[in-house]
Amino acid sequence: MKNGYSEETTRLLEQLDHFISEASVLEKSVGEWRELLREVIEVQPTALWVLDSDGSIFLSNEKARSTPIDPLRIHLEQHDTELEVDGRFFILQVSKQGKRTIITATDNTNNRRNERLIAMGQVAAHIAHEIRNPIGAVSLLASTLYDKVGIGVKATVLEIKRSIWRVERIIKATLTFSSGFTLNTRVFHLSELIGELESAIANYSYTKPIEFHFHLPDKPIEADSELLGMALQNMLFNAIDAIEEAENEEGGCVSVTYAYANNEDRIEVCDSGDPFEDPSRIFEGFYTTKTKGHGLGMILSRQIVEAHNGSITLLDGKKGFLIALRRQKP
Repeated sequence: MKNGYSEETTRLLEQLDHFISEASVLEKSVGEWRELLREVIEVQPTALWVLDSDGSIFLSNEKARSTPIDPLRIHLEQHDTELEVDGRFFILQVSKQGKRTIITATDNTNNRRNERLIAMGQVAAHIAHEIRNPIGAVSLLASTLYDKVGIGVKATVLEIKRSIWRVERIIKATLTFSSGFTLNTRVFHLSELIGELESAIANYSYTKPIEFHFHLPDKPIEADSELLGMALQNMLFNAIDAIEEAENEEGGCVSVTYAYANNEDRIEVCDSGDPFEDPSRIFEGFYTTKTKGHGLGMILSRQIVEAHNGSITLLDGKKGFLIALRRQKP
């Protein structure tokens, strides 16, 4: 007898203590493995679900929970298929592991958009090539006609010339986007761009009263003046269209200002028009919510700025864009 127990009871109690100790270690080990499994699932680059035999969700990661996909509606017999949900494209993979089913979904939206962008760019470039020569001839005839007609008709011919200028600009933007470009940098003064912007405004049609403020100093900068001017014009036209389509009938204002900070030449283009409907798609090719837009202005502007080793971002606290061009250190 020990502690009032028989030797057999004492031995059973000791075995029970041993089992409890082993069970505690095993439970801790299982918990660690379960936590490791969760971490492994969370770091997966794809959305992932594990379904039980009854179809309920056993495990899922954050990417899966943030997608618009309902895994319970997926046909489990399908393998390596593409699913479109809310304008997004996902490549699905389904596999069986015992009584459970593993589903992964890889977001393929950007690839699909790039494929669409390339195809549309090729078509647009072909069309632009086809109409460039006829538009050039019409432009020449309109200029000749303007010099020969009376005062009463000149306003009409002038509007024709503005419309032709707009088409020529679209052709140039399309060919520049589809064919690419090479930077021809030189040192020039930012103030030189003001005349180009004013000339562009004079050829752009709009109906509301808009005030323009250009604060570009007589400061030297090394860049491709033609391409940088094109980028600024695209943002300027984007601002004009935003004011034109705003509910406010009183018009608005557009400003282009310059500042130097942190070894960067910074140009802000701001307007008083309506805010962007979908900021995430501003730089998506052939995407536009405007009645006058062709969807290439902003993506082309970004390509031009990035070719200068710069960046273009949305401003915080006000409507507009910030172009930041980092200067080369001597």
